[in-house]
Amino acid sequence: MNTTETRMLAGVSVPSTAIIDRAMDYARTDCEPYLFNHVMRSWLFAVRIGQLRGIEHDGEVVALGTLLHDITLNERFAGPRRFEVEAADLARGFAVDAGLDRRRAQMIWDAVALNSTPSIGLYKEAEIALCTTGICLDVVGFQYSLIPAAEMKAIVAEFPRLGMKKKMTGCFCHIARTRPETTYDNFVRDFGERLVPGYAVATSSVDLIAQAPFEE
Repeated sequence: MNTTETRMLAGVSVPSTAIIDRAMDYARTDCEPYLFNHVMRSWLFAVRIGQLRGIEHDGEVVALGTLLHDITLNERFAGPRRFEVEAADLARGFAVDAGLDRRRAQMIWDAVALNSTPSIGLYKEAEIALCTTGICLDVVGFQYSLIPAAEMKAIVAEFPRLGMKKKMTGCFCHIARTRPETTYDNFVRDFGERLVPGYAVATSSVDLIAQAPFEE
């Protein structure tokens, strides 16, 4: 669904619907201020890149996929699955409860679950690729130059970073320390190996293949 109702946020024209407002309220309530600002910037970057590149997309799917992608990223995280999957389930449930059909809700699930896996997310539907691009831009500077400097400055001024690098690193280290079993095949493992004393993951893809219950 591409809504014709829009509003301006930090100089970017974004879709304006009731479900997007609800998603913003949800993120504002459940995310720390730095994280709320992160998901807002991710949304604005995704929308703006879509505009600059002329990419047709479902504005509500992109909004919910970015606004809700880190709803479980905090130092309360307790699993049992990796934090992106836990967040994806919450985001899909939110979308279904709000009246989105299963196809659109599943796209939101994919966008959230793949938000930290650009090697896959960038090659899926336009909505998922835009979510991935906006999120990765804000976290690691992916395709930073796509946003004109003046627009980037306005977005960051409206939604300041508030020490995001340090605070986000703290969340990743918490996950590596308390739920290492959720990190063996994803980027959180990097934080555990470098920053968490005693971090170890019992599972390895090498072991899984070697121990597969088949005769060779």
